[in-house]
Amino acid sequence: MPFVARQEQLGALKDLTRAASAGRGGALMVVGEAGIGKSALIDATVSGLDEWLVLRAVGTEFERDLPYAALHQLCTSVLEHRTRLPAVQRTALESVFGLGGETMPNPLTIGLAVLGLLHELSRLRPVCCVVDDVQWIDTGTRGVLGFVSRRIAAERIAVVLAGRTPSPDLGFTDLPHLRLPGLGDADARSLLRSAAHGSIGLGSIGHGSTARGSTAHAEPDGEVLERILAEAGGNPLALLEFGYQTGPLGLPAPGDRPRATVVDVLEDQFARRARLLPGPARSLVVLAAAEPVGDLGLVRRAAQRLELDPAGLSAAEDEGLISLGSRLRFRHPLVRSGAYHSATPETRRRVHAALAEATDPETDPDRRAWHRAHSVVDTDEEVAAELARSAGRAQRRGGLAAASAFLERSAELTPDPTRQAGRMLAAARARLHSGAPAAARELLTQAERRPMEPADRADARLQRALIDFHLTRSADATATLVDAAAGLPPDQARETYLEAFASAMFVDRLPGRLRRLGARIREQAPRRQQPRPVDLLLDALLDQVLVPAGEAVPTMQRAVAAFRTAEDPWWMELACLMAIDLADEESAAVISARQVELARARGAFTVLSQALQIHAVARTVLGQFEEAAGSLEEAHAVDEAVGTVNFAGSELILAGWRGDAGRFGELRDRMHRRVGRDEVLAELYATTVLRNGLSEYPAALDAGLAAQEQELRGSYVIWHLDEELVEAAARTGRPEAAAASLARLEARARVGPTGWSVATHLLAQALLDPASERTDSRYREAIDLLARTEARMHYGRARLTYGEWLRREGRRAEARAELQAAHETLTARGATAFAARAARELIATGQRPRQDGTDPRERLTAQERLIVGKVAAGATSKEVAASLFLSPRTIDTHLRNIYRKLGITSRRQLRELAL
Repeated sequence: MPFVARQEQLGALKDLTRAASAGRGGALMVVGEAGIGKSALIDATVSGLDEWLVLRAVGTEFERDLPYAALHQLCTSVLEHRTRLPAVQRTALESVFGLGGETMPNPLTIGLAVLGLLHELSRLRPVCCVVDDVQWIDTGTRGVLGFVSRRIAAERIAVVLAGRTPSPDLGFTDLPHLRLPGLGDADARSLLRSAAHGSIGLGSIGHGSTARGSTAHAEPDGEVLERILAEAGGNPLALLEFGYQTGPLGLPAPGDRPRATVVDVLEDQFARRARLLPGPARSLVVLAAAEPVGDLGLVRRAAQRLELDPAGLSAAEDEGLISLGSRLRFRHPLVRSGAYHSATPETRRRVHAALAEATDPETDPDRRAWHRAHSVVDTDEEVAAELARSAGRAQRRGGLAAASAFLERSAELTPDPTRQAGRMLAAARARLHSGAPAAARELLTQAERRPMEPADRADARLQRALIDFHLTRSADATATLVDAAAGLPPDQARETYLEAFASAMFVDRLPGRLRRLGARIREQAPRRQQPRPVDLLLDALLDQVLVPAGEAVPTMQRAVAAFRTAEDPWWMELACLMAIDLADEESAAVISARQVELARARGAFTVLSQALQIHAVARTVLGQFEEAAGSLEEAHAVDEAVGTVNFAGSELILAGWRGDAGRFGELRDRMHRRVGRDEVLAELYATTVLRNGLSEYPAALDAGLAAQEQELRGSYVIWHLDEELVEAAARTGRPEAAAASLARLEARARVGPTGWSVATHLLAQALLDPASERTDSRYREAIDLLARTEARMHYGRARLTYGEWLRREGRRAEARAELQAAHETLTARGATAFAARAARELIATGQRPRQDGTDPRERLTAQERLIVGKVAAGATSKEVAASLFLSPRTIDTHLRNIYRKLGITSRRQLRELAL
C-alpha cells in the first residue's frame, strides 16, 4: 500500500529515528490542520521501527482537564521498570499513576521520573514516544513531554508530537517543527485516483485502515474532480471524503454553513454519517466517542447498562468510522468529534451516565466523577461533592490545573450559593497556584457575586490581594496584601506579612515606604510570646528597618539560631542572608546547605532555585567562588527546567568579587532589561566590591553612598556594604562619609561579636584612622581573627590593606610579606581584581609576585566544573543527572569530555586530582 507524497517530511522523521538509534536523541513537532496527514506520516515512520519500543498516546478533548491522562496512556505498559528509579522519582510516578500514597509530587519530579524511566527502557532498545493531538492533552503531560524532549540529546530516545496550529500555550515552541502543507495538485489527483480504484487505504492519510477505506468506487468526472480539488485545498482526508460521498453538485453539502472551513465540512460529514447508522449502532458510536481511551471492556459494560448489544459496533466499523482491535480507535479525531456532536444533549448525558456507572470508583474515581459531571443538566450536590473530592486528589498529586477544572465544574453543579462561592474560591486559588492569575481573577469575581461565609469573604480579599501582588509587586498591591492579612488567623497572617515585607525589602525604591509598611505590620502583628522560627524571622526583618542596629542584632541572632534546625525549607534564604549580615559564617553555611538539602529532598524546586542562589552568595562572600559558581549553574538548571527567570543579583555579587567587569556589565544590562526585576540592593553592593577591587574608589563610594541614602530614607541595605563603603571613603579621603557605616560595624561587633564581625570593625577603624598609634595592632588583630574563620576572601583583603598601609609607612620588607601572602590567597580564590591590586602594590615595593601554574579547571566549562565537583564527592551519574535535571547518559557524555580535557580516564583519577 503506497504512502502518498510527503517523502521529504518522511525523510525528516526517519533522520530523527536514525540519530536516536545511534544515541543522539531528539524531538520533532509535526504541525498541520486536521486531516492533513500527520497521523499517516507518523504511522509510516513507526512501521519501520521493528527493533524499537514504541509508546503512544492520543489527546482527547474530554480528558484535557484530567491530570496526567495522556501520560497514563503513554507509560502504563512500562511502569514495572520504575523500580530502577531513585526513591523520590519512583514515589512521584507511583502517586501519579495511583499506585502509592497520595503525595504531592512536584511536576519537575514527575518529569525527571519519566525521563529516568525512558532512559532505563532505552538501555534495552531504542524508544520512540508518539503523542498525537497534543492540542488536547492535559497540562501536566504537556509539561512532562516538554521537559523530556529537551533532555534526550545523548539518549536513544525519539519524541514525535503531532498537533494542529502551533500555540505558545502548548509549551513546545522551542522544539523543531515539521509543518505539513496541503498536497500539491499532482499528488492530490493521484490520491483521488488511488482511492477510486481501491489501491490506497486510510493508513495513508489517517488513523488506521478500515474496510470502507479499501473499497473501490467510481472516479469523479472532470467537473466534479476539479471542484473536489479546489474545495479540499490539498487536505488528504477531505479529498478522500469528498471523493467518496458527494452531494447533489458533486461536493458535500455544507447546509447552512456556506463559509465553513474544510475541517468544519469534514466534521459535519462525519456527523451525518454517524446519524445515518442504524439506531443501536448510532448510540454505540456516541458511547465510544464519549470514552476517550478506547477501552473496549468499559464500552461493553456501559453498552449493557444502556441495553445495547456491543456487536452493533461492527456497523460503524464497516462504514469506516472506527476500527476494532485490542482497543477501539476512531479513524480520525474529527470522526470522534463529529459522532459525539451528532447526538442530542440528552443522548450525550445518557452515555456519560452509563460510562460513569461502568467505571470502577476504586481504581478510577476521577474519570468516573468527570463522566458523572457530564451526565447531569441541573445542580446536583452529590456529583458536585464527588468532583470536589477529585479536585483534592488532583491537587495532592500535583495537578493544580486539573484541580481547578474539577472545582469549577463542582461549583457549577452546587445548589447552595454559599457553598458554590466557596468552591469557586478554591478553584481560583488552584488557578493562581498553577500560574494562571488572569483565570483566577475571573473565578474570584464570580465567587464575590455570591453570598459567602465570613471566613471565605476574608479569604477572597486575600486572594485578590495575592493576585495583584504577584502580578505587579507594586506598593499599592503590597499595602493591600497587608490589609487583607489582617483578617486572617494569626499564624497565617504573620506568614503573609512576612511574604509582603520580604518582597518589599529587596525591590524598594520609594522613600519611607518600607519603614511605613514595617510599622503597620508591627502594629497589626505584635510579637508572640511563643514564637515559631517564621515569627522570629518576621520580627528580625522588621527590626532591621525600624530600630538601630545594636537593638536589631539580638532578634536577628535568635531568628538565625531557630533556622539552623528548621525542618521547612521556606524562608531559610532570608535567615541565611541575616546570618551573612551578622558576619556569622558558620550559620550562613549551615542554613544555606540545609535549605538546598531540604528543598531538593522535597522536590520544592522554586525554593531550590532561591536556596542555590543564596548558597552562592554565602560561598561568594567567604571566597569560595568555584562552589558559588557551581550553585549558580545548578540554579540555572532548575530555572530552565521549571520555566522561571532567576534573579541576577547573586551572579552580580560573584562577578563583583571576582573582579570580572565585562561579565558584571553583561549581567547588569540584562537585569535592567527585565521588567519588574529591580535588584538595586544587590547591584549597589556588587558595584562597591567591584570598584574597590579595581581601585576605582570614587565609583565605589558613589555606589555605597547611594545605598546609604536608600537606608536613610527607610529602606533595607545589605550590611556588608558598610565595610566596602568604609574602604572607598578612606581611599578617597572622605572618612566622614563612612561615619554611619562605622557605627553599625561597631554595634554589630559589640552586641553580636564573631571573629569576622570584630575583625571587620577593627579593619574599618584602621582604614579610617591610619595615623593612629593603634593602627598596626588593629590590622594584626584583625588578621589573626580572620585566620581562624572561613572568611578567606576577607582574610586575603585584610592582608592586602595591611600591606598597602605598611608600604606607605615605609616598611617595605614587612609590606612585601603581607602583599605576597595577599596575592597568593586572592589569586587562589579567583579574585582577579584584588589580586591585581596586590600585584601592583608588590611591584611598587620592588618585588614581583610569584606565579603558580595554570589551574586545570580553567579548561572546563562552568557546567563541567559542577559535574566534576559532584562526581569527585562520590555522586553517581544518576544522582548528578537528577540534581541537574539531565539524563544519566548526558552526564556520561559530559564526563567523557571532561576526561579528554584533563587527560584522565576514570572517576578515580578525577577524585585524585582533587579539583
